[in-house]
Amino acid sequence: MKIEIIAGSARKNSLTFRIALFLHRYLLENTAHEIGIIDCRSWTLPLIESVFTSVENTPEKFKPLAERMFASEGFILVSPEYNGSYSPALKNLLDHFPKQHRKPFAVVTGSPGAMGGIRAAQQMQLLIDALFGIGSPYMLIVPQVEKKFDEQGNLIDQAFFNNAHNFITEFIWLAESLNGALVDKLTS
Repeated sequence: MKIEIIAGSARKNSLTFRIALFLHRYLLENTAHEIGIIDCRSWTLPLIESVFTSVENTPEKFKPLAERMFASEGFILVSPEYNGSYSPALKNLLDHFPKQHRKPFAVVTGSPGAMGGIRAAQQMQLLIDALFGIGSPYMLIVPQVEKKFDEQGNLIDQAFFNNAHNFITEFIWLAESLNGALVDKLTS
């Protein structure tokens, strides 16, 4: 299964990108799935004017991104909290693509503060519903993110490991269940 982690921060020194790096490495080492990171900082998407309805109908410079978005069978959304919501870069990227019918999604937020971006996580659940995705009820909320992960995405607070492990386990179960059900339905 192809899973994309969408790192939603546009900031050069993104703290939440640390979480994306950790999740990427952990999933590669502990699952048989194809895991990628789509970094919003790498794509200078204009403000939404039209939806990219297929790879062929995507402007040339964004076709590599479109190929990954259309091929993905699940998404992990990683965002900081901006004024009680997720990042505009994440929203703009997702708005450029059609609805993600029945695809599994997971929510990850991080913040230097004590709440870990919980308000952004709540807003991201609404976004997943609007995309017709299926959100994992188990979210990964990371308070004091700079004390949990270093710049290379290494976990430096081992007490936080169970939170990350449980989040990943629940999302993988959901993603495999949904994709297995879809395969079963298509083959019967």
